[in-house]
Amino acid sequence: MLKTKERFYRFLSSESKLICFQVMVAETDLYVYANKDLKQETYEFIMKYRGYVEAFIQKHPIFATSLVPLASIEPSPKIISEMIIAGQKAGVGPMAAIAGIIAEMVGKDLLQFSDEIIIENGGDLFINKKASFVVGVYAGKSPFSNRIGIKVNSKGKPISICTSSGTIGHSLSMGKAHAVTILSKSAALADAVATSTGNLIQSANDISDAIAFAKKIEGVEGVLILADDKMGAWGGLEIVPIKAIS
Repeated sequence: MLKTKERFYRFLSSESKLICFQVMVAETDLYVYANKDLKQETYEFIMKYRGYVEAFIQKHPIFATSLVPLASIEPSPKIISEMIIAGQKAGVGPMAAIAGIIAEMVGKDLLQFSDEIIIENGGDLFINKKASFVVGVYAGKSPFSNRIGIKVNSKGKPISICTSSGTIGHSLSMGKAHAVTILSKSAALADAVATSTGNLIQSANDISDAIAFAKKIEGVEGVLILADDKMGAWGGLEIVPIKAIS
């Protein structure tokens, strides 16, 4: 969802057993943590899923430009149908889910080579890890930036944490939140809901209504919103204080 030189998540607990590498293809910029170097496999999977999306857009240009939900278009690859469904649930166009779903689908494919995978794609995390760990949240000029973390315990099952911002990066947002973070088993849904929830935030006064909106969407398991000097949260996102990090 969000392309920026600043990464939203800073890994704080030791991940020394995992190898970190970066793979970039056009707008896709993945930071991958795995048991071994899987750059080539990651590149091939990115190309596969980008290929599905790019070919579909050639046939259906509206898929790339719509800011409102689309009806299902059949036949279509799984990545396309999941993006459309996520957009329908969140009330946004399907491309709001693109970064999250690429992280998830590439991550699930990589699990055949590594039993632990963490992928960060411009504000969106796909996680399959046995032990718990903490990531620090970067949120620009928010006073909470780099001072709170999210404790993640996926227990060896895939989960996704996706973040959208109206103040960082270049992706389209109609809101002004420093960060809106969504927890879900579906990265496509988390990505799309982070966008639609972020669109509702013009000031800290909107936090409560935005949380009420997000928590009603089936599949959303947690919400964190940082706006101005306020924070709001709901659900299964375990937020922990951390020392300021640079």
